Amino acid sequence: MNPLLYWTYRAAGELASLAARVVPAGEGKLTRALHARRDVAERFTAWASMGRDRSRPLLWMHAPSVGEGLQARPLLERMRARRPEVQLVYTFFSPSAEPFARGLSVDFADYLPFDTPAAARHALEALRPTALVYSKLDVWPVLTAEARRCGVRLGLVSGTVAPGSSRRGGAARWLLRDAYAALDAVGAVSADDADRLAALGARADVVHVIGDTRYDQVAARAAAVDRSSPLLAPFAGNLGGSHERSHEGSHERSHEGSHEGSHGESRPTLVAGSTWPADEAVLLPAWEAVRRQMPHARLIIAPHEPTAEHLAPIEAWGRASGMRIARLGSDAAGGAEVVVVDRVGVLGDLYALASVAFVGGGFHAAGLHSVLEPAAFGAPVLFGPRFTNARDAELLVTCGGGAVVQDAATAAGQLVRWFGDDAERVAAGMKAKALVSQGLGAADRSFALVEALLNPPTSATPPGAQR
Repeated sequence: MNPLLYWTYRAAGELASLAARVVPAGEGKLTRALHARRDVAERFTAWASMGRDRSRPLLWMHAPSVGEGLQARPLLERMRARRPEVQLVYTFFSPSAEPFARGLSVDFADYLPFDTPAAARHALEALRPTALVYSKLDVWPVLTAEARRCGVRLGLVSGTVAPGSSRRGGAARWLLRDAYAALDAVGAVSADDADRLAALGARADVVHVIGDTRYDQVAARAAAVDRSSPLLAPFAGNLGGSHERSHEGSHERSHEGSHEGSHGESRPTLVAGSTWPADEAVLLPAWEAVRRQMPHARLIIAPHEPTAEHLAPIEAWGRASGMRIARLGSDAAGGAEVVVVDRVGVLGDLYALASVAFVGGGFHAAGLHSVLEPAAFGAPVLFGPRFTNARDAELLVTCGGGAVVQDAATAAGQLVRWFGDDAERVAAGMKAKALVSQGLGAADRSFALVEALLNPPTSATPPGAQR
């Protein structure tokens, strides 16, 4: 590693650790990320003293945010079921992943301490992991180096590198090269990802193509959704998805008769998930245009960050547009024309209601969110133009299960087209669902790769992997 880059990176970590000790609690994402780490070392120590059984192997998995956590979950579930003697620890970086982490079946979950030598050594001493496995791409150079020195086996699953990733050039490549080279096993999503991971520094002989565990995760969640749950029951007319069967003539029903969603009547429903204000600036005017042609259509919108500041403009827009608007879970939600989701953790089930889905992030600098969740239900998917680094979105467009919208006019046009043509919409939704089915099996291959780290194999190639 370049010494100047290393010391600059280390200084940034030390400053962040110092800030965590003095920053007060707050609502901002950065403030929350700092404040949550104030006593993180003590929490690691406390769990280790009470919960760590050093006679048992321990798998430490790290995933920075919810998206990477969804990739880690199928592997953790398989490890819990098939190797119950293995203790499981899960760490994350972003505050948005905290509720997700609480729902995992692991022995200990918490924020990852900032990447400094002292913090890494403390965490490793407390946990004494057998293996440390990263999800997707997020490899921490100091933690990785310290783990390597302690004899911890290192891995990465669902590894993917976008062609335009900033890690492929400049300072990031030099900073992270040694960390990628230290990995003992790497599971790449595709052959192209395997080549790019090797170019980043991963040793070619430990890189294997095993696929993306998210396909298994979203398929399992779609299959297990409880359609009689209090969450979905008020919208019973769309359970099972109008994308799964034709509702000829549904767009000709009267405005008055279409409000009773809980009475079994299907309504064209758009579920817009993980939206940002930049997405809503396109989507909401588009929805007004859709409603002028299809006044019975319903919008369920789940902002990525359902804070009061984010929800208020959406609700004000709905009232100003003359639409009946309600929060999810309220008595009025079943008959509302716009339903605003004010909580996290439910979007994956709400996609069961989608005739069509819109996934946010395609008009936002942070990037496109997961398009696989609605695809697993057989819903065709719309998203904005910033998707070139999102492999799944590109695959959806190629197979015909998704479409890109550039502005409000193109969004409204595509929605009206799919809502108005059941056969075309169903065909597009089935193509989306077929794409998910084709990706199944990565979770089992990832389990084999990680199990080999816990019990080093005699063969260099994990079962079921490709080279």
